[in-house]
Amino acid sequence: MKLIHILVIILAITAGMMLPVSAAGDPTVQISEYQVSPSILMPDSLGTITVVLKNTASSASIKENAGVFANDFTTTKVTDINVNIENVQLEGKGILVVSNDFAHVGEIGPGQSLPLTFTIRAPPETGMYYPEVWIDTTGGRSTRYPIPVNVNTPVGIQKKAIMIVESSLPDMVNPGDEIPVLLTVKNGGETSADDVTVRINNVSSMIAPKTTDLYNIGPISANASRTFDVVLLSDKNTPPGLVRVPVTLQYNWIDGSVHTEATSIGVMMKGKAELGFVSVDTSPRRLVANQPFDLTIRIENTGTGEAKQVVATVNLQMTGTKQAFIGKIKPGNDAPAVFSLDGAKGGTYEYMTNITYVDDLGNHAISSPMSVRVSPEDNTGIVILVLLIVIIGGILAYRYWYLPKKNGTGALPWVKKN
Repeated sequence: MKLIHILVIILAITAGMMLPVSAAGDPTVQISEYQVSPSILMPDSLGTITVVLKNTASSASIKENAGVFANDFTTTKVTDINVNIENVQLEGKGILVVSNDFAHVGEIGPGQSLPLTFTIRAPPETGMYYPEVWIDTTGGRSTRYPIPVNVNTPVGIQKKAIMIVESSLPDMVNPGDEIPVLLTVKNGGETSADDVTVRINNVSSMIAPKTTDLYNIGPISANASRTFDVVLLSDKNTPPGLVRVPVTLQYNWIDGSVHTEATSIGVMMKGKAELGFVSVDTSPRRLVANQPFDLTIRIENTGTGEAKQVVATVNLQMTGTKQAFIGKIKPGNDAPAVFSLDGAKGGTYEYMTNITYVDDLGNHAISSPMSVRVSPEDNTGIVILVLLIVIIGGILAYRYWYLPKKNGTGALPWVKKN
């Protein structure tokens, strides 16, 4: 009997040491967020409902007795309290639940979350439905949480923000120039849009943002707008025509979901021709009075666009062809304007060279003062010829007229008389 009493006393002491005196509140589970995808279901269409379960508990204080009696040597320790989820199911309430329940989910630690997704099918009738998520935990506790599901009703559409991007820029842009753009982001919906960002996508070497490509606009209320400036750079070799610069618009709807839209900025590139004078030549190179010659003026296009219908004229005070039709001059090329003139008296002639042409920006005209030198007529040859004739004539007169007359007989002076 004594041995039995001793065993009973030992068991009592051990039980007193492990008996918890008090504990903190029990953990709870709640749905921290949910998402219905798509946000608006069509009748008889499939969709999903995703819920996030969260353990709201953090920790608890538990007291334990370490002495022989219940009130002796009480100690306190802090420990985490997990929650054990036995089953999660979705009660349709008019919505057909396609997926099965989540049985024996297991424990969730303090502050931890667990996402679960159910597959659903919308009923044939339109309207708002409220299926319930049922959560059963250990100890017989349960949670009910309704989830709104929109089946083809305008309620959800009216609440969405609708963003519109408008751009204002010059009608025509010359390749190589900076492009100032005024962008306006409008909210055409009935609710505000948060965290609005605009990104200018640099997908081409022809046009790119000058500084940043990302603009943080912030929130935009319903029926409000925000305007900001953007500067683009264009490459000089960009061919004429319409160039689309992609723009990505991203913002958050009122339910927290992120929405992305793709749009673009249309830039109309127009080539600008720039004509100038390269050289002026004549053929022959040395002009002599009253001799016809060709005047050649080379015209160069240093611009970014093609020059068309190019016509050059000179107002020289001479007769001949004083207008040249050149046609087209592509960028980086040159072409000659040739004038055939009949010549003029010696002197320096001042004249104007005028060029008219057409490019993508319209009609243009340029002028440049020039001069040409015509040498006086050269009479040296005639003078020499006259001198030769005079000399030869003198010699002949001396031989056949003067000497015979002097000798009387007509014989030469060195011929002896008989």
